This record gives sequence, C-alpha cells and structure tokens, in this order.
Amino acid sequence: MNSIINFIELENRVISATYRNLMIKAKVVLVDKASGEPLPDPVTTIASPAPAGLLRIRLPDSIKSGAYYLKALNGRGEPAAQSAEFYVG
Repeated sequence: MNSIINFIELENRVISATYRNLMIKAKVVLVDKASGEPLPDPVTTIASPAPAGLLRIRLPDSIKSGAYYLKALNGRGEPAAQSAEFYVG
C-alpha cells in the first residue's frame, strides 16, 4: 500500500494538503529542506479511520522563511510519504 501526501497550497500561514493510505496514528511533520530535520511544531496526527483525507496545518509564527516539505510517518515512526517542496515567505 503506497502512502501519498500532496501539498495543495499555503495561504495565510495555513498549509492545505491531501493524504491517501495513511492510517490512524500516522504523523505528518514539517521538514526544513535545508537541514533535512523535522521541526518539533507543527505535528499533525491522523485521527480519522478513513485512509484518505484533507489536512489543514497552521504554521506557528516561529517558522522562518525558507523551503519546506511535509513528511508522513507511519505508526512506528517510519517514513511513509513525502510531499513536494514549497516555500514559506
């Protein structure tokens, strides 16, 4: 089962993304492309029993300008999917 996370848009510091084949307790983290490190906040946990859905993630003010991407981690913390890169201005 291939998991997918698709970045849709960033508007007013809110990220919209869709996901498919992510199960309950999967986590979606924001990763700084320059360092490759996931940021401690925001972290979104999938709570829906449906394996597909829409995410809206509000970015805290502490997020600086730069290139980022979303990474989905399965319930065991292993990488499951990654979005395309996007830029926070």
